Amino acid sequence: MKSDTEFISWFRSVTPYIHGFRGKIFVIAFGGEVVSDGKFVELVHDFNLLASLGIRLVLVHGARPQIESQLQMEQQDITYVQGKRVTDAAALQCVKAAVGKVRVEIEALLSMGLPNSPMANSAIRVTSGNYVTARPIGVLEGIDLQYTGEVRRVNTMAILDQLEQGAIPLLSPLGYSPTGEIFNLTLENIAAEVAIALKADKLIFLVNTEGIYQPSGDSEKLLQEMTVKQGKALLAAMQTTAQPPDEDIQLYLPWVLQACEQGVGRAHLISRHVDGALLMELFTHEGIGSMITRDPLQIIRQAEIEDIGAILQLIEPLENAGVLVRRSRELLEMEIDRFTVLEHDNIIIACAALYPFPDDQACELACLAVHPHYRKAGMGRILIDHLENQARKRGYTRLFVLTTRTAHWFVERGYSETTLDQLPLPRQNLYNYQRRSKVFVKPLAV
Repeated sequence: MKSDTEFISWFRSVTPYIHGFRGKIFVIAFGGEVVSDGKFVELVHDFNLLASLGIRLVLVHGARPQIESQLQMEQQDITYVQGKRVTDAAALQCVKAAVGKVRVEIEALLSMGLPNSPMANSAIRVTSGNYVTARPIGVLEGIDLQYTGEVRRVNTMAILDQLEQGAIPLLSPLGYSPTGEIFNLTLENIAAEVAIALKADKLIFLVNTEGIYQPSGDSEKLLQEMTVKQGKALLAAMQTTAQPPDEDIQLYLPWVLQACEQGVGRAHLISRHVDGALLMELFTHEGIGSMITRDPLQIIRQAEIEDIGAILQLIEPLENAGVLVRRSRELLEMEIDRFTVLEHDNIIIACAALYPFPDDQACELACLAVHPHYRKAGMGRILIDHLENQARKRGYTRLFVLTTRTAHWFVERGYSETTLDQLPLPRQNLYNYQRRSKVFVKPLAV
């Protein structure tokens, strides 16, 4: 059981996400395996929780295993071209039967109460409709795919109207043509196109693995964050690797990259096998799966007055430990233009300040602080490298730092110990003899 302190810390840590997600649109897609494996009940709880927090959900379900089973039961041929099922008239009947059965089961589970829980009296109102207009894919490799289609248009206003009324639209892998034909669509096609049309904040796929893996020596490394550019490079590498990635990743990654390029805020690939994976991905800073964004999450920028609260949170523990000189809020407000912050996913995780001494062509590096969770991730080095480059561009020839506890860390980064008289005279006059800080300097090659 968590202690009171741990609980308070945890609750405070999720509050920014709760505030930030309220009113946002999340498109969540899951295959028919989630239903057939009996894992959907747990998801219902999570969907209900997300909806209660004011998140506007759009659910897209697949039915691939159920369709396969129906086709086999009807003794229909199963043919694929470039990973797409050939759907003739007989196969379409099997598709409609399987999709209808899965949808009814999902609606029943979404409609059930949640006894013995705080959500017991809450209910998810699910809606359906002809939200997706489809068109036939046509002929591939000389084979007519017939009733296999792709998204032509999304009825955005109809979906938004349902969201405004507090309902959750549930989309099946079927689309309709203006002439009344029905087409078999893929889960990934619908989810990506709907997310793009709605300008969704998140597109989430529940997949068979923990996320996207990249070979790393003799093992594989889970890629928790990835930009579209990195994703495209990885996708190209997947085409040449001797060991192909998981089938779900091959199916979903191209659509995820397309969605992010066309305006979807972020995309996530998370495991369908982990109970609570959706909550862990959304409400923890580390996440549990793979997140894809159009632009890098990590930025270094000039600090602003609104950042003072976050900077104080970073430096106060180090001030209390005697590592940093204590600074008041008022002093930070006066010197905020000296500070640079490193931001990760809109959260400030490191800061440092540069104090110039133009007459000596020198700068003091001060108040370096890194969030404890990132101290082993090289964030301090990244920030110092940036500040060294900034000082170099401004024509300064050396950088110095005063420290009581982190001497070895700076030595490892090219700083060498020197004497007090090597400091600029104005800085010598401010030296605190009670702290007895050591002085380190690094020449900045132009």
